[in-house]
Amino acid sequence: MKIQHTIALAASLLLAQNAFADVVAVAQKANCLGCHQENQKRFGPSFKEIADKYRGDKSAAAMLEKKIRDGGKGNWGKVAMPPTAATVSDADIKDLAQWILSTK
Repeated sequence: MKIQHTIALAASLLLAQNAFADVVAVAQKANCLGCHQENQKRFGPSFKEIADKYRGDKSAAAMLEKKIRDGGKGNWGKVAMPPTAATVSDADIKDLAQWILSTK
């Protein structure tokens, strides 16, 4: 029984790691990482700062998806965020928003 639990845990960790790698690849493709980092500010806020600001806000995911797609300015300073290229799918943007909001 212990071996089955260990195998199940290892499989779930591997799947989570693959999902994380997929979202990071999307963030690279969408050029997010040129301005944002996970835990430190660059030109834009860190993903952690974004997650902290909107933690508990039930409308945050939809708002962030729109912001990622359309770009914007004024929420985090004077530097505007450009819109995301049309080559990035809505599903990928949804995954990005969920990933950003889950950052701790």
